[in-house]
Amino acid sequence: MTATLEETARAIVADSKGLLAADETVSTVTKRLATHAIESTTESRRAYRELFFTTPGINEFIGGVILQDETIRQRSANGIPLVDVLVRQGIVPGIKVDAGVRPLAGSPGEYVTEGLDGLRERLEEYRRVGARFAKWRAVFLIGDGLPRTSCLQANAHALARYAALCQEQDLVPIVEPEVLMDGTHTIQRCEHVTGRVLHTVFDALADQRVALEGMLLKPNMVIAGDECPRQAPVEEVAEATLRVLRRQVPPAVPGIVFLSGGQDCLLATRHLDAINRLPGPRPWTLSYSYGRALQDEALDAWDGKSENLSAAQFAFYHRAQCDSAAVLGRYGSAMESPAAFA
Repeated sequence: MTATLEETARAIVADSKGLLAADETVSTVTKRLATHAIESTTESRRAYRELFFTTPGINEFIGGVILQDETIRQRSANGIPLVDVLVRQGIVPGIKVDAGVRPLAGSPGEYVTEGLDGLRERLEEYRRVGARFAKWRAVFLIGDGLPRTSCLQANAHALARYAALCQEQDLVPIVEPEVLMDGTHTIQRCEHVTGRVLHTVFDALADQRVALEGMLLKPNMVIAGDECPRQAPVEEVAEATLRVLRRQVPPAVPGIVFLSGGQDCLLATRHLDAINRLPGPRPWTLSYSYGRALQDEALDAWDGKSENLSAAQFAFYHRAQCDSAAVLGRYGSAMESPAAFA
């Protein structure tokens, strides 16, 4: 591992910064824009992404942006490569490189993430374009007998192979094992499964000789299923999440950047703040890598209209500011009051 990998990993989460996950596929962005009756075209998707990338002062709170294949090749309205728009602000550009989830053969109801074929060559190209880190997501469902050991091992192996290939190309791998919120499971069941997933993933990373100092982990928080009758309070989520991380994540990992996983923006911020307020050792920076939880308020304000750009960027800046405060354990409900917007 080169010193550059560790430097890049630490730079992304330095000074209470986090990640903007802007790596949704074209189909996902199309669905999101459709909720506001915005036609999804190459131009409208570029305008939507650029809204976030050009928000004044956003480099105070965003250390890196995860891009998608279409976006990393696009130019701004002024003709500047979007990668350069980020780099000029000191924001590290990255790229989603997995090919999505597919049904796992022999394991009904479970999935494996594909995309290892040709990955070395794609990573070489993305680095030439300007990426300095990459991301690969695996998903795990909680259900009757799920996840099976075969699913854990297949996805952990793919994550580890991806991470090793990234480091070979001097790209920081973001390793994302997501235990989905879908289901009726309790928070206790989520904690147990999350622990199994992380244990299996770090075993696989060790087998593939991945340097932990040059990677970031992007896990789920420990939360009850979205159909569970009892939704745990914020403090309980924080305690369960930090407990499982202390048990399973080696201290050599520089940063843990939580995914929002379907939480709304306020809840994702509150959970992150509560985790960072807990006493005791935290050998890693605990930050965020949010998609919708950073974007939704801005999309609502923008509504596809150029005259709403300033309002949309203000909404994004404010949410990123709140999440950055949560990294320090300094977020409070007063930050959401009208006076905070003055």
